[in-house]
Amino acid sequence: MKRDGTGRGTETQAVTANQSPGLGWQVQSSLDSAGGFPTCRQILNELNWLAGGTSGKLRFRIVPSAQTTLLIATRNAHKVGEIRALLGDTFRYLTLNNFPNAPAVIEDAPTFAGNAAKKAVELAGWLAAEIPNSKFQIPNSTWVLADDSGLEVDALNGAPGVHSARFAALDRSADRVSANSPDTENNAKLLRLLKDVPIQKRAARFRCVIALVAGHPSSSILHPQLFDGTCEGRIGFSPRGGNGFGYDPLFVPEGFTESFAELGEETKNQLSHRAKALAQLRAKLVL
Repeated sequence: MKRDGTGRGTETQAVTANQSPGLGWQVQSSLDSAGGFPTCRQILNELNWLAGGTSGKLRFRIVPSAQTTLLIATRNAHKVGEIRALLGDTFRYLTLNNFPNAPAVIEDAPTFAGNAAKKAVELAGWLAAEIPNSKFQIPNSTWVLADDSGLEVDALNGAPGVHSARFAALDRSADRVSANSPDTENNAKLLRLLKDVPIQKRAARFRCVIALVAGHPSSSILHPQLFDGTCEGRIGFSPRGGNGFGYDPLFVPEGFTESFAELGEETKNQLSHRAKALAQLRAKLVL
C-alpha cells in the first residue's frame, strides 16, 4: 500500500489477526505487519492506528488458528511447566503473564471445584469483554483453563485442603484468603501438626480439579466443564528430594518409598493428581 505525505493510506485494505505460536496474537495486513508477540491491548492499539491512518472504511476479519489455544489461568511457572509437559505440543499456550491487566480472582470457595470454576468463569468473562467484538473476535478454539489443587490429610480432617498454598499464613491472619506462604513454612507447619502421628495414620492425597471454559464471547461461560484427579499416598517424617514444589518433598505416593520430590518429573507426571485431571481434559479436546 502507498501512503501520502501525511502518512495516511490511499487504499482500503483488509486486516487479519493470527495467533502467534506459543504467545498472543499477530496482526497481519497488506498495510503493515506487527510482528513479535503483542498483548491484547497492543493489538487493539495497532488496529486503532490502522483504522485512523487509512482513508475509507477498514475491514477487519480474524483468521482462526486450527490449533486449540489454552489460556492457563496462573502466573505460577512450576504449574505452567507441568501442564505443558503433560499436554504436550497439541495445544498453543497463553498464561496470565500475557495479560498483565487480568483481574485477580479471590479464591474463597470451600471446595477445589468451586475455586477452579470461579477463576475460569471470571477470567473468560474478562477476556471476552477485553476484546471488543466490533474490532475482532477470539477464535472459537480458545479456552480458559483454571485449576485448584492441594493436599488432604486424613489425620487433619482433610486439611490443609483448599488452604494448601496459604496454610502457614493462616496462623498470622484471620483472613482465610490471605496471601500464599512459602513452601518451607507450609511444610514445617504440616510436620508440626503431625509430629505424634504414626506412619499408619498419615494417609493423604493430592487432589486437583480443572475447570475449562470457552473463551469465545458468544459461548456460554456459566457452566464450566470440570475434570478431577487424585493421587493417594502418605506424609513422610521429613522433607526429602530436591525436585518438585509445594508439599512434594513430604508426599510419598502409594506404592513407592520415595517422595514426589525424589521421584523426578517424569515419574510424577505419570502419577500425579494433575496428570489424571489433564488426561481427562485432553481426551475432551483432542478428537
